[in-house]
Amino acid sequence: MLGNKDAQATIGVRDLNVARPFYEEVLGLTPLPSDEPSVAGFQAGQAQILVYETEHAGTNRSTVLTWSLGDSFDEAVRVLQAKNVAFEHYDLPGMTREGDIHVAGDMRVVWFKDPDGNILSLGNY
Repeated sequence: MLGNKDAQATIGVRDLNVARPFYEEVLGLTPLPSDEPSVAGFQAGQAQILVYETEHAGTNRSTVLTWSLGDSFDEAVRVLQAKNVAFEHYDLPGMTREGDIHVAGDMRVVWFKDPDGNILSLGNY
């Protein structure tokens, strides 16, 4: 029933005035119109991301959003580094690290947080 339908990521933030510049300017997402003062939508490729204010923002300790970038992975990492995005470092079984990049075979991944501590990820897959 849902297998051929698009899904939308939904991310809770404490203050949309702080989150909006991160998603627009740092990540480069395209803002979408919104009539709700505590809700913002963004376009990311074919996907939409809904960011909304909630007191529970940043309480998830797992990845909430991942971009699969293929060959553009290294360039995206460089762009985020140039924007002073701090990458997370995790000790994960079967993975090593090359600087900020976690490596497992041909797979390369970075994790970073938005201003509320929501974990976002980029991968080369």
